[in-house]
Amino acid sequence: MTEGEIAGEGFFTPEGFAKDQMGKMESPRGALMVASCRSGSQLANKTVQRYREFLSEAGSEGEIPFLDGIDYQFANSETCVRLDEHVSGCDVYLFQALCDPTGEGSVDQNYMALLIAARALRENGANHVTAILPYLAYGRQDKPTEFMREATTARLMADLVAGAGVDRLVAWHPHCGQIRGFYGSMPVHMLEPLTLFIDEFERFRGREDAIVVAPDAGASKLVTHFGRALEVECAIGSKHRPRPDESEISQIIGDFAGKRVAIVLDDEISTGGTIFNLVSKLIEEHDLEEIYLAVSHNRCVEQGRERLQRLHEECRVRKVVVTNSIPQTDEFTELPFVAVRCLSGTLARTINRIHYDRSVSEVFYRPEG
Repeated sequence: MTEGEIAGEGFFTPEGFAKDQMGKMESPRGALMVASCRSGSQLANKTVQRYREFLSEAGSEGEIPFLDGIDYQFANSETCVRLDEHVSGCDVYLFQALCDPTGEGSVDQNYMALLIAARALRENGANHVTAILPYLAYGRQDKPTEFMREATTARLMADLVAGAGVDRLVAWHPHCGQIRGFYGSMPVHMLEPLTLFIDEFERFRGREDAIVVAPDAGASKLVTHFGRALEVECAIGSKHRPRPDESEISQIIGDFAGKRVAIVLDDEISTGGTIFNLVSKLIEEHDLEEIYLAVSHNRCVEQGRERLQRLHEECRVRKVVVTNSIPQTDEFTELPFVAVRCLSGTLARTINRIHYDRSVSEVFYRPEG
């Protein structure tokens, strides 16, 4: 498996990177600076390097101040953040991987590091703090489970982030779009994976023997836009969760006559139960020859790895495409049928657009209608 630059860069417009402004005028937001907590360090480094490459291509010079790994733990397990440089007057982009299966910190510890880092930046004079959270943890807790006494935890996390001093948020393909409303007037950029997925499967454009499948209603809008863009038919699975982290696919609704290739799109793989049940049913009922999977986030759970391996060996899954929104473990990157797409190019362009007060959405593929 190789880790490549994000697919879909071809969809960016010529104005996708503000070449006309690089090195020629100051941003009204202040001096650009990138900072990272330890779990966000890997993607932050790649994004800074990509930004510098874009600067070079635009004929501009200059360094980007980068504060790397600014959090640490005391012996008593408390988190502390110390800044090695002045940040007063800066427009800071703070990276953190809230879910990091390659590190020792839990989601809750990583969230705490983010909050303390944001507060440290604001208390020391940063003009703006934009949180770059490729995987927005607690996104699935956007409402209480029916008939259960639960908190709307996604809203709580939004309150904490705002209270810590973050005044803008960038996330990659959050679980639910309504989460944006939890942040009130704070600008929230929810970057969609449609551009990536279209470019990844461009070779299937107009193929009458191909069909794109949504595992459930939550993925149906993404699949519909994808199908229209590539001119392929769509199908949707009917999913039920009898218990937390368990799923059942009762039926797959769609016209599979003459179909030999299926492309399955979803936002996340954790234990892989939904994907496993869906693909197994596709093979059992429709005897497809090739199946491709593409998901925005891979949680790197061992049970999920085992299920993907079985799907590859037993159910004709040819390729699984994921991103590095979550740092990927060696156990997954060593699988020869898994491809990791790097988000550094997308994030570099997004930071550039925000820093110069330009529209982020303009540089992505936009479906009609």
